[in-house]
Formats: sequence, C-alpha cells, structure tokens
Amino acid sequence: MSSPTNSIPYGVQILQKISNKYPRLTRIVDRENLYKYSVLILTFITYAAYHASRKPISVVKIVLYQNCSDVTTPAPINNTDPDWCNWEPFNAEHHNALFGTLDSAFLFSYGIAMFFSGIIAERVNIRIFLTIGMLLSGTACSMFGLAHYYNIHSMWYFIGVQIFGGICQTTGWPGVVTAMGNWFGKGNRGFIFGIWNSHTSIGNIIGTLLASLYVESNWGLSFIVPGIFIITSGIINYLFLVVHPSDINSDSHLNEKVQNGHKDEVKEKTEGSPILSHLNGSPKKAVGFIGAIKIPGVIEFSMCLFFAKLVSYTFLYWLPNYIKYSSTYSPSQSADLSTLFDVGGIFGGIAAGIFSDMFGKSACTCAVMLFLAIPSLYAYNLLSSVSLIVNIALLVVAGGLVNGPYALITTAVSAELGTHSSLKGNSKALSTVTSIIDGTGSIGAAVGPLLAAYISDLFDWTSVFYMLMGSNVLAILLLTRLVKRELQNVD
Repeated sequence: MSSPTNSIPYGVQILQKISNKYPRLTRIVDRENLYKYSVLILTFITYAAYHASRKPISVVKIVLYQNCSDVTTPAPINNTDPDWCNWEPFNAEHHNALFGTLDSAFLFSYGIAMFFSGIIAERVNIRIFLTIGMLLSGTACSMFGLAHYYNIHSMWYFIGVQIFGGICQTTGWPGVVTAMGNWFGKGNRGFIFGIWNSHTSIGNIIGTLLASLYVESNWGLSFIVPGIFIITSGIINYLFLVVHPSDINSDSHLNEKVQNGHKDEVKEKTEGSPILSHLNGSPKKAVGFIGAIKIPGVIEFSMCLFFAKLVSYTFLYWLPNYIKYSSTYSPSQSADLSTLFDVGGIFGGIAAGIFSDMFGKSACTCAVMLFLAIPSLYAYNLLSSVSLIVNIALLVVAGGLVNGPYALITTAVSAELGTHSSLKGNSKALSTVTSIIDGTGSIGAAVGPLLAAYISDLFDWTSVFYMLMGSNVLAILLLTRLVKRELQNVD
C-alpha cells in the first residue's frame, strides 16, 4: 500500500546521513523500530500539546470573574467598584453563561470542522497538515492571552479567537491516530492505545499547571506559554515525524535508486513533496463519509461518545471553577487539585485498553465503566467537601471511570473500525472514521459545558451532576445492541 505522506522529514534525513557515516550504529539499532517508537513518542507529545493549549480557559475563568472581597491584592485607590478585580465583559451578572458561550464557540467549531478535517487528512501530507495545525493552534491560544496585554474587552474578539482555535485544533486527532494506525497493528492495540491515549490527561495536567503558574499574577501568560509549547512541538514534528512505514522502507533503497539512475522515484520521497501528495496516485480511493458510517458500530460508538465527551469536557472546562465554588481553595490551588481527575483518567484509559484486549469486548468494557461512573459522580458531588483526602480519592476514581470509555472509543475502537473487515483491506477510511466518531463526540463536548453554565446559573451545581449522570445512562443505552452482539460472540 502506498502512503499519501511521501516525504522524508529534514531532521530524519540529517540523522540518516549521520548513521551512514557510523555503520556500527545501524547494526546496534533497528532503524524501523526506532522510527516506529519515535512515532509513538512524537504523536504522544503532539496531542499532549494540543490538549495543553485547550486547558488555560478553564483555569483563567476563575479570575476573570471572582468575588473581589476575597482577592488579596489591594484594590486601586479611590475605587469603589465591587467588580474592580473582574475582566470586562465577564463581570456581568450571568458570567457563567458568557463563559459557556466561549467554551461552546470553541467546541462547536471544533466538532463541526472535525467532520471535514478527517476527510482532508486522508488526502494530504499528514506531517505538514499537523505542523500547520499546531502553528495555528498555538497562535490562537496566544491571541487569547494577548487580550491581557492590549486591554481587549470585546466579547466578539474572544468568541472569534475561540472559533479560530477550535477549527485549527481539528488537525490533531485525525493526524495522530492515522500515524499510529499506520505503525501499530491489531495485536494488543487496546493496551498500546490505552497507554498512548494518556497524552490527553498528561496534556490537561501540563496545561493546567502552566496556566496556574501565572493565573493570579498575569493570566495572559497562562495562554501564551501553552501556545509556545504547541508551536515548538509542531516544529519538532515537521523535522522528525515519519507518518508511514513505506516512507522509510522505500528510503532504505534510496542510494541504490540513485545509483541506478531512478532519480524521479527518489524525488518523490524528498522534502519537496507537496501537501496534496495524493496527486501522485494511490491504488485505493479514500472512503467517503457515507461509506464510513455504514461500517458496523460507527454510528453506535459515535453517539455513545457524544455523551461520554459531554461528561468529560464538562469536567475539563468547569472542574477548577466547581472546586473553587465548593471549597476555600485559591484559584491556583483549585486548578492544581483538578489535575487529579486527569491522573485518574490515565489509569482509566489504560485499564479500559487492557480489559478490551483481554476479553475482546470493547462495547462491554465501555458500558461497565460508564455504569460505575454514575455512583462515583454522585459521591463526588455529595462528599468532595468532607476533606482533602476524600476529594482526591473521589476525583481519581471518577476521572478513571469517566475518561476510560472516552479514551477507548477515540483510540483503539476508532482504529479497529477504520480497518474493519468490511473495507476489504482498504485502510484509507481510518482518518474519516476517526473524524466521524470524534466529531460527533465533540458536539457532545460542546453541549456539556454550555448546559453546565446555564444550569449552574439558573439552579445549582448539584443539578449539573444529575445532568452528567443522566448522560451516562443514555450512553449505556446506545451501546445495548453492540453489547448484546459481543456477548453472543457475533462478529
């Protein structure tokens, strides 16, 4: 199978020249395995950077609107405004609704654009696609922080930045899943993808910690520093990411081709390959949207992910705010404590992958974890204020049970469906299937924080938790048919 990513990165070319000068290195190191695991590491860092750049808004919203009487920094002289410490336009009475609008501007644009991003990703050079997306995502993240320095208070500016960032962020998931799917086969895929998918939680933790460093002193840097992180990661990808084994397999014969005078063939593998490298021809056509949704399980898992991400992203965007509301912790302490939800998510994703590999039943694994998440959410809302230890324990448990199914569906399940037997060996559906599943889930991710914003404004946070538990029930019901098939061992 030929790959649409027919180019060797500059950084890899330099490393190859160095290794050719020192043949002993080639004997010691298996070059193909080196590239394989470099893809694992680079895509891990890549998506961790994507998530790190999404996280600052959930931390900074704590200080964009707060009770100014609790702020330790003294008010300006002769300032009698009770909202002196808040950032306009978020000093309005229904500030949570404004924050919800910002979250939804990002997530709805992300969810809608994702359906197109996967289709584009199958037809272009994935490495360049990822690089451009990361540079633009870092720019969007930094633009939000620049509002602090340039004293920008326009709601439309913030909404525009969020929409731009949401669209740019869609380049990440189809790209990294396609690269991983190209290099790692079906054996132990759940376990490998479970470990690899911890990049989501690691990225959330990194983004939270970076943002919390500056949130109380200079919240603009809470956005700019994660923006620089993803831009730097994008440059590293451009230099070193080998998206498909055929890129280096063909490259191993470069010297022989040059000697035989086949310069045109070699040129196809050089850095000059265009982003629309599919124009060089491919034996299999990319699978369209209709063809992808006809694959058994795509619709069920997509709709299940709608509700799973609704719950997960409500925590992603509102957990620091909820902790601050329900405790006496400072904004930075609330942000730091919220990272334990993502620590639980790391273990939950790995556990889901292990159980899926062990029993070969992805839908059953998801259904069980979604069911157990319901009492854990109820317990967290009821008991989180008892003590710090109880809060930490419940956060870790809830994080694992909420993020486990989400991690499994977006990684191993998507990769499995993208190479389903009904495709008759055509793996070019991988990006499209990934974008359909994650795109549908991302619409749910947009709905969750928005509902949480309005419900918490109109009612209370307990009502928000009831909404989250109800979402889990609906996710389980959507998996019923697939669970029955797995229990009956029907392929």
